Amino acid sequence: MTLDLICRDLGLVEYQDSWERMKLFTQERTKQDADEIWLLEHPAVFTQGQAGKEEHLLAPGDIPVYQADRGGQVTYHGPGQLIAYVLIDLKRLGIGVRDLVTVLEQSIVKVLAQNAIDAYAKPDAPGVYVDEQKISSLGLRVRRGCSFHGLALNVDMDLTPFNRINPCGYQGLQMIDMQRLKADVSMSDIKTQLANQLAEHLGYTSPTIQQGWN
Repeated sequence: MTLDLICRDLGLVEYQDSWERMKLFTQERTKQDADEIWLLEHPAVFTQGQAGKEEHLLAPGDIPVYQADRGGQVTYHGPGQLIAYVLIDLKRLGIGVRDLVTVLEQSIVKVLAQNAIDAYAKPDAPGVYVDEQKISSLGLRVRRGCSFHGLALNVDMDLTPFNRINPCGYQGLQMIDMQRLKADVSMSDIKTQLANQLAEHLGYTSPTIQQGWN
């Protein structure tokens, strides 16, 4: 039996709330539970991955910092950045973590292409780039054969907080968003496009986007 993919549009959600919900969902899910993608934005926050080094937090100031259980280094989340948390049973789909990273990167590249932005992934530095500027970051965790955390795509946001860190652990890495590359982007359109691309690359039909947790 093939389960449908559930896609949830959650709006603006505090980081701690979504993180706790992800961990609980992953801990309690069964083989009968459908995979889910959560689309949301966060209030301003820095998150440190498991490999995160204190030296890459240059001047966090009044923006809170969370030590997260995802992979990767430090990054910034804020309004205007689209987060997609991917709650996928990798074992059931028969894919590994590297495969999922490729799915995320390819999905983002396709969404950007739909918006006339030429982007690419790098084999040695996860994420998606435009002219050597980073437009999307990835960070995953796998538990019980299932993934959580996911990707962050800069759509139309204040990029200045990235100056307070070495993004993803790279000194001098420049960040960019879609709005600066194409002025008429719409967050609602990008949500739909990203949900459809993720579903397609994971082997699902286009999902219906539901509002809220239930």
